[in-house]
Amino acid sequence: MINTNKIWMNGTLVAHDEATIHVLSHVVHYGSSFFEGIRVYKTEQGPAIFRLQEHVKRLFHSAKIYRTTIPYTEEEICQAIIDTVKANNLEEGYIRPIAYRGYFELGINPNRCPVNVAIAAWYWGRYLGEEALSKGIRVQISSWRRPALDTLPSLAKAGGNYLSSQLIKMEALQNGYDEGIALDYLGNISEGSGENLFLVLDGTLITPSLSSSALSGITKNTVLQLAKSLGYKVVEQAIPRELLYTCDEVFLTGTAAEITPVASIDHIQVGNGENRISKEIQKTFFALVSGTHPLSKQYLTYVNE
Repeated sequence: MINTNKIWMNGTLVAHDEATIHVLSHVVHYGSSFFEGIRVYKTEQGPAIFRLQEHVKRLFHSAKIYRTTIPYTEEEICQAIIDTVKANNLEEGYIRPIAYRGYFELGINPNRCPVNVAIAAWYWGRYLGEEALSKGIRVQISSWRRPALDTLPSLAKAGGNYLSSQLIKMEALQNGYDEGIALDYLGNISEGSGENLFLVLDGTLITPSLSSSALSGITKNTVLQLAKSLGYKVVEQAIPRELLYTCDEVFLTGTAAEITPVASIDHIQVGNGENRISKEIQKTFFALVSGTHPLSKQYLTYVNE
């Protein structure tokens, strides 16, 4: 259960149980919402939000792709997120800003329905469990593929798009795995149900390009920067499925998953199980978000400043 005190709705902080919408809201019937997942981390300088401006910018881009105008500026949403974290006395946790089509008329055309915005923030631990970060997770290649680029826009973090993710996740859990990996419309690797993917081959990091129907992940972008700063070569390209079975390491990235190694894929062990490079990047990432890395200030917004 989400444990939060106040939720920001259209400019007002309201009590958790009062943060409701009408059952005939457009979003309920057609998935017309655009959202972000953002983490706030505990640091010596107080709670710090990870890449706040970049997440908010992507929220606006997602809405724009679906021809939706958010009735606030990016700066106003950034401040509202900070205010919501403060109102909930949150030292660390998860933030969910969402813009959605509300109640006016019920039809596929959303244009006459108002655009509402809400922001919630609550404590949320490790998405895949504490052991996942150290021992890795078991994944399967999903039978569900990501849609082609001219069917649904993968660059939009839209509510309706995540019906695909639900199918991937539920199938993996039902089959005894922790997570599923989707192929794209051409049969190349795309991403996890809610994470981007990296593999390591002969010291080089390889990740699917955006043309493989993958979300433009902010944690992924951070890993690209950190890997290069650590001296690793990074390549974005199409990845055939079988390369996951023969590479040295695989790890998933995302706001919820952070940096999670993959131990096995389709019951095939990944590499020798050491995950040396994955763990190095993971360690560097956690130093960054905890405020102890030299570059932390470039990535963190300190709530109390």
